[in-house]
Amino acid sequence: MKFTDLEKSALRLNELYEQLEIKMYGRVWTTEELALGFVGDVGDLAKLIQANAGVRKIDDCKAKLGHELSDCLWSIMVLANKCGIDLEAEYSKNTRELIEHVSNELDT
Repeated sequence: MKFTDLEKSALRLNELYEQLEIKMYGRVWTTEELALGFVGDVGDLAKLIQANAGVRKIDDCKAKLGHELSDCLWSIMVLANKCGIDLEAEYSKNTRELIEHVSNELDT
């Protein structure tokens, strides 16, 4: 699956969530609320990383870890879109610059 396909499915899911939010709460979540949800997911992710490393006991941690990583990726894609950020372009630019920087550091 290409990045654009992942992004399209993330945004489609967000559209559905927004319909559900309107039905349940009368409004959609703000970007701030989405970011808070993401922070909660990151906390869950940290615990699952610990379980995967053997320092915390969580049943079926491998499956839960994959799920949580997916949740975090979804949040990042939706937040980037809502903030007007071309995530694919930024990721490509950032990693290219970091590869160059780290490579230069290794050469010195």
